[in-house]
Amino acid sequence: MGAVEHHLEVVRTARYWVLGEEAPAPREAWFVLHGYKQLARRFLRRFEPLDDGTRLIVAPEALSRFYTGAETGRHGPTSVVGATWMTREDRLLEIEDYVRYLDRLSQMVLADAGHDLPVVVLGFSQGVATAARWTALGAVRARRLVLWADLLPPDLDGEKAAAAWAGTDVVLVRGDADGAFADPALLEAERARLEAWGVRPRVHRYAGGHDIRPDVLVEVAAAGPPPRAG
Repeated sequence: MGAVEHHLEVVRTARYWVLGEEAPAPREAWFVLHGYKQLARRFLRRFEPLDDGTRLIVAPEALSRFYTGAETGRHGPTSVVGATWMTREDRLLEIEDYVRYLDRLSQMVLADAGHDLPVVVLGFSQGVATAARWTALGAVRARRLVLWADLLPPDLDGEKAAAAWAGTDVVLVRGDADGAFADPALLEAERARLEAWGVRPRVHRYAGGHDIRPDVLVEVAAAGPPPRAG
């Protein structure tokens, strides 16, 4: 007889980092989702230009960590650690896990704020797929969804995304030196896919590669209609 696969739900302890906790009355809550091999604390440093007392900026860390280097043998204190939101192994359950995790985190953060805050969700690189799935499948309702340096996951349910993103300001951010992601044809295909769902995205292009540049981040944060409270 062959092996039989089973699953068991377990309790995990997730880690997240926050900028702006000292702000007396923030006007927005940002949830910023890192890319592959990144950790939340280092990723959050890129958002320091937005830490001006008006925003609560939360960087959740993906649940799966690993050593990123190619060195062999035992890892030590100098070994670099990164995290990933998911792999192809058990992918559907991994997606369910991180959607539940991000829902619980956002509900806790918004409840602790003590007043209604518009929500901005930003995904960078691998975090784009995570941000798209979370905002389409989870309980969060984003006023703005920023998808930076990657494409929507091909399996995203367009009907669910269209319903969840009604009234959401969807922004596609692309660097003109970001390899395949700089291809205008890919960008147009992404725009067309969203428009077929009834979502009209804004596009923000910049001179640069696969990174979050502070000046571009400030421009993206300031552009477009301000999120509404409630």
